[in-house]
Amino acid sequence: MMTSALPTIAILGGTGKEGGGLAFRWAHAGHPIVIGSRSAERAGAAAAELKAALPEAVISGRDNLAAATAGDIVVLAVPYAVQQATALEVAEALVGKVLIDVTVPLAPPKVARVSLPEGGSAVAALQRRLGDNVRVVSAFQNISAQHLRDLDRDPGCDVLVCGDDDEACETVVALAKAARMTAWRAGPLANSVVAEALTSVLISINRRYGIAGAGIRITGTPGETKAPR
Repeated sequence: MMTSALPTIAILGGTGKEGGGLAFRWAHAGHPIVIGSRSAERAGAAAAELKAALPEAVISGRDNLAAATAGDIVVLAVPYAVQQATALEVAEALVGKVLIDVTVPLAPPKVARVSLPEGGSAVAALQRRLGDNVRVVSAFQNISAQHLRDLDRDPGCDVLVCGDDDEACETVVALAKAARMTAWRAGPLANSVVAEALTSVLISINRRYGIAGAGIRITGTPGETKAPR
């Protein structure tokens, strides 16, 4: 496992299931990982748990500001209720960096009902608050957290990548590949509204049909086998 040539990924909200699952996949791929949390103690405990599963990985835990400062790439994997507050608290550490936002604007307890903020995309709204000095990319909203810790299993879901910075989006596509997922460029950041809304749709499907982590696939791709006539 090689780590020295790969960028460090800081995951704010890495103590949660989604953030922790992404951290696990990227750590396994060789990226140095910094788990961020409001509590440095909680972040350290989460990092230790990941380290126990991946002894060769470079994983540490810090408070959110320290994590964002240490990361070459920063991932925001916190609940929607604290999305903007968390990002704004570390805004100075995000300048010039790619910020991957996996926020889904869920409204508990009705998480199976689409609930978008006024103006559409929650991620696009965050970009407006942070300004152009932070390159915000939307991705990974539709990946079931329970599949991320099983490296022998295909997560069963493609990743929709939305953003206004071409280089930043390609960085995220590469990270999805490193995590053994297929990513698709899905247009500007405003299009993130679709990925954000899809999460509630998938939760509804899971409940109705008893599926453990429904996902989406992009069909009609080059080389795809045609159905027999």
